[in-house]
Amino acid sequence: MTTPQAPTTFFRSRWVDVPDGVREVPGAPLPQGFRAAGAAAGIKPSGGLDVGLLVSDSEETTSAARFTRSGTAAPPVLVTRDRARLNALKAIAVNSGNANAATGGRGMDEAARMQGAGAMMGRTTEDRVAVCSTGVIGVQLDGHKVVRGLLEAGKALAPEGIDDFQQSIMTTDLFEKRGTIEIDLPGGTVRLAAQSKGAGMIQPSFATMLCFIETDAIVAAETAELLLGVCVKRSFDRITVDGQLSTNDTAILLCGGASGIEVEPESEGELLFGQALDALLRQLAIDICRDGEGAQRVGRVTVRGGHGPNVERVGRAIANSPLVKTALYGGDPNWGRIAQAIGLALPDTAPLAYDIAIEGVQVCVAGNAVGHDEDDIKARVAREEVEYAIGLPGDGFETEVFFSDLGHEYITINAEYTT
Repeated sequence: MTTPQAPTTFFRSRWVDVPDGVREVPGAPLPQGFRAAGAAAGIKPSGGLDVGLLVSDSEETTSAARFTRSGTAAPPVLVTRDRARLNALKAIAVNSGNANAATGGRGMDEAARMQGAGAMMGRTTEDRVAVCSTGVIGVQLDGHKVVRGLLEAGKALAPEGIDDFQQSIMTTDLFEKRGTIEIDLPGGTVRLAAQSKGAGMIQPSFATMLCFIETDAIVAAETAELLLGVCVKRSFDRITVDGQLSTNDTAILLCGGASGIEVEPESEGELLFGQALDALLRQLAIDICRDGEGAQRVGRVTVRGGHGPNVERVGRAIANSPLVKTALYGGDPNWGRIAQAIGLALPDTAPLAYDIAIEGVQVCVAGNAVGHDEDDIKARVAREEVEYAIGLPGDGFETEVFFSDLGHEYITINAEYTT
């Protein structure tokens, strides 16, 4: 198996449009006005970094957040969602190695304890601290370890601490998923950075992962809420590794304002900032699929048709089909597996006129096979990124889903996850 490698440049997917006036910043540093740190608290058996703290120094920091829709959402999600000011978050306390999920009242207490320690070390109030956890479900979190880790991280807070912070949030990730960009706005240049983790238990609605985004632009809370919501729908809500919905999904945008440059609502600056945020999050989302616990390739399926719910059902059925995903893993252009996934998504609709194209090669029209160059299509599906285009009857609706393949290593990782 070939191990996924960290990209040498951040933007590398053909499915991400990088706007003019956006530049990658080498080393993925934090924007001005932010500090971070990571600590080893003994939660991970490996002894690696497992507690992180991220802080904005500005009292005027605004924010926005999105969380898992899971009916079994973990205590950190519930505590943050219910007890924090989601439009004015200033600090994020996070641990990896233990999800603090399915842990009942004690889990709620430990999440609250974590929030308190984060507030103390971030020099703010508890209602301005988000708490996040990721790792094994159903194991009580040792809050004393987390607090000790946060105390250590708090003493080490620094702009360059983002390297350790990134390591502290990772679990089965094989490479770091983070980037920093500069954006030229009408009022000047601002920075936007993001750190993410995620490789398994990934499914739209939205995908399991943690993602923390920071900017030194001045952004009103209402604008941050609008932009994060739109961009999450086009990124983390569009990916799947294994069709599983996590208990701990969290995405948070912090706007510190240290640059002094404002993103004014309904302005050209808002449009440019939103386009940059969209590109940043889409690349991170695709990287999560690329790292999909043993994945070799990333697929993108686009579906067009005249009935919105059917378009969405077909997209997700194809992206989550074990048969399609194993074919992608093996570089096998077996489009019959795509046809069966369409039929599974739309039962009792035969005869259904559907079209299938793989990497621009038409293989099926109106439900009938068409001739094509087999050697050519085999070469196309051997690439790192493979695109599938599906046409259903009618017009007016379109969707996309990014997905990883499914191979031997995924079974190994998840069969031995707690052992």
